[in-house]
Amino acid sequence: MPETLTAKGRATRARIIEGAAELLREQGPAATLDDIRARTGTSKSQLFHYFPDGKDELLLAVARFEADRVLSDQQPQLSCLDSWENWRRWRDVVVERYERQGDTCPLGALFLQVGRQRPGARAIVTELMRQWQHQLAEGMRALQAGGLVSPALDVDRASAALIAGIQGGVALMMSTGDSTHLRAAIDTGIDHLRTAGR
Repeated sequence: MPETLTAKGRATRARIIEGAAELLREQGPAATLDDIRARTGTSKSQLFHYFPDGKDELLLAVARFEADRVLSDQQPQLSCLDSWENWRRWRDVVVERYERQGDTCPLGALFLQVGRQRPGARAIVTELMRQWQHQLAEGMRALQAGGLVSPALDVDRASAALIAGIQGGVALMMSTGDSTHLRAAIDTGIDHLRTAGR
């Protein structure tokens, strides 16, 4: 990204990313740069001004945008996991988000286009999972502080397992159209925390 963007330039770049994300959610890999330009009202020169490396750079920016949405869609529940009721609310938000998303994953589709092996793509996924796991671990620590969970619980391991369960549940839901596995993975993870409080 050009480092000397004005406020207007930053807003234009953000508008292109948001418009491209919307289009890619609708059309998937079939969306072209011309489609994105038409959707965002952007000229070819503008597009390459904000994304000099072309489509790959734009797709990575959209992937970052979509990764940020994974966490922002879980707020404020994800930041307030200090009671069982709040964990239930968070669980409902996560299930609803993925059910609404259906059998497509915008982030997954983007990585298929960009290539998971590219350092930029790997960094986006790694950072998303790190932040998500950190927030879940903080919620578990809040339960420990409230005496609802044993201080002996390994929150890093438990939060990693919960993330893995969610991702597995989402993958199965995308294959079958059924959220049963996702619900079971989250519920089992929360039940494990409850058991650790006894």
